[in-house]
Amino acid sequence: MLCRVANSVFWMSRYLERAENAARFIDVTSAIALGYRGRDEGLWSSLLLAGGDVENFQQRYTKATQANVTRFLLFDRENPNSVVSCLASARENARSIRENLTTPMWEAVNRFYLRVRAAAANSEQILAQPHPFLEQIKRSAHQVIGVTSATWSRGEAWQFSTMGYLLERADKTSRILDVKYFILHPDSEHLSVGVDVIQWGALLETTSALQMYRRTFGRIEPAKVVEFLVLNPRFPRSLRFCVWQAEDSLRAISGSPPQGFNNRAEQLLGQLSAQLSYARVSDILNDGLHEFVDDFQVRLNAVGEAVFDTFFQISGPERQSQQQRIIST
Repeated sequence: MLCRVANSVFWMSRYLERAENAARFIDVTSAIALGYRGRDEGLWSSLLLAGGDVENFQQRYTKATQANVTRFLLFDRENPNSVVSCLASARENARSIRENLTTPMWEAVNRFYLRVRAAAANSEQILAQPHPFLEQIKRSAHQVIGVTSATWSRGEAWQFSTMGYLLERADKTSRILDVKYFILHPDSEHLSVGVDVIQWGALLETTSALQMYRRTFGRIEPAKVVEFLVLNPRFPRSLRFCVWQAEDSLRAISGSPPQGFNNRAEQLLGQLSAQLSYARVSDILNDGLHEFVDDFQVRLNAVGEAVFDTFFQISGPERQSQQQRIIST
C-alpha cells in the first residue's frame, strides 16, 4: 500500500472522529451548564483545555462565553480543530485517495462536509439553538462509520482507518475525562448531591457511556466512572478498549505475532496496552488522575510519531507539520 494513501486514510479518520467529539463536548457541556453553579466562563473554558485550544482562542476572543466557544469550536476556519476545519481536512484527504474508497464512503464524507459548510452561513441562528445541529453532526459521523463498515473490504486501508479512529478517540476520551473530573470532583460545597449526579451523568453522556455504565455499575460514583472510561475492556470508547483494538489493527498491518513486535510503534502500543490491562482504578486515583492522563497522552503521541516513522516515511517540513498535528490533538 502506498505511504501517501495510508497517511491520508489515517488522517481522514482522525479528523472525522475529532469533528464528532467536538460536537459531543459542546452538546453535553450545554446540558451541564443548566445545573452548573460555578463560573460559566470556567465551564466553557474546560472545552478549550480539553482540545488544547486555549491560546488560539484567546488570540481572537475576549471571554470564554457559551456563544464564543461554540462558534470557535464549530465554525471558526482559523481554528484547525473546529468542526468545519476538521471536515474540510477529512474531505481533502478523502478526495486525494478517492479511488481507494468506495463510492458510498466518498459521498457520505462529502455530504457531511457540505452540510456543515452550508450551516456555517447561518451560524447565528444555529448558535442560538445548537442542539439540533449538534445531533445532526453526530448522526452524520455515524453514517460515515456505518457506510464504511458495510462497504469497505478489511484490507490494509481499513486497518489504517480503524487505527486512526481509535487513537483519536482514546486521546479525546482521556482529555475530556481529565478536565471534567477536575471540574466535577465532589470536593466543593456549592454542588448539591442531585446536581452532582446529573453532571456526572452528563460526563458519561459525552462519550455515549451512560447506558452501558448503568448496566455495569448502576449508581453513579466518580471512581467507577473513571474505571469505566479508562479500564473497561468492552466499552468501545474506553482507553483500554481503544488501545487494545488499535494494537490489533497495527499487528494486522505488519503481520506480527501477538507476543512480539516488528517495529517501534508496535512496541509502544503493546506496552501501553499492557499497562491498561493490569492497572487498577484505586492506584490511578491515588497517584493522581491528571498525572495518569498526562503520561497516557505523552505515550499516545509517541505511538503516533512511531506510526509515521514506520509506515508513512514522511521527511522534511511535511513530516514536522504532521507531527505537530499529533502533538496538538
